[in-house]
Amino acid sequence: MSTVLYSSPIFGPVHSRRLGVSLGINLLPADGKVCTFDCIYCECGFNSQRRPSVSMPTREEVRMALEERLKAMRAEGTPPDVLTFAGNGEPTVHPHFPEIIEDTLALRDCYFPDAKVSVLSNSTTVGRPAVRKALMMVDNAIMKLDTVDAAYIRMLDRPTGRFDLEKIIQSLKQMEGKLIIQTMFLKGHSSQGEDVDNTTDRYVLPWMQVVKEIAPRQVMIYTVDRETPDSNLQKATPAELDRIVSLLAGQGIKAMASY
Repeated sequence: MSTVLYSSPIFGPVHSRRLGVSLGINLLPADGKVCTFDCIYCECGFNSQRRPSVSMPTREEVRMALEERLKAMRAEGTPPDVLTFAGNGEPTVHPHFPEIIEDTLALRDCYFPDAKVSVLSNSTTVGRPAVRKALMMVDNAIMKLDTVDAAYIRMLDRPTGRFDLEKIIQSLKQMEGKLIIQTMFLKGHSSQGEDVDNTTDRYVLPWMQVVKEIAPRQVMIYTVDRETPDSNLQKATPAELDRIVSLLAGQGIKAMASY
């Protein structure tokens, strides 16, 4: 198993398949994971193997590090396309996530006003009003919804605490379309022998109906691209992803696939 952890609080820039030149903001410890999911496809590895020994960066540490990097990028003439909250787990669990979003938007406006601010979230905290409000302030709130089958989510995404799928769906609807839905499609089997193929109509059609009700401005679908902690997983094919994009288009939903 070859998985990665990201520097904290700033990493990159990296070239994202979906977002372009992305400067990463990691609100979690640099030496481990802090996540409300323990996905079997997570490029950072399993939670149990990535226990952090250091604390999350403070709000001020994030602000200072981000400003320093943005100053350097401006001096170098290397503008980012996007400032992306991602890294070693779920960024919205940081206790000062809303305030850090405010700081980041202010710094973006100062140094690179054309850059977008994105958040990659697994959606588990979207029911918290302060978190949801902060997510609706950014340019791209990219919210995970791998399926609408709770049993499948428990097998693939493996929530680490109380998980209420219906509450999450209702909270996503409350974002009034100011979000992007992100969904992982893959095949193969888990290490326990469970079939993880969610490219079939059994999973796609109910998911698509809920996506239509959420009414995001876009859907991003993708498949595994790096090594995963569970080595039995397989990529969905371009044809399978293209079929799902076509189904979404038929429902008037803008979508893109990353192979």
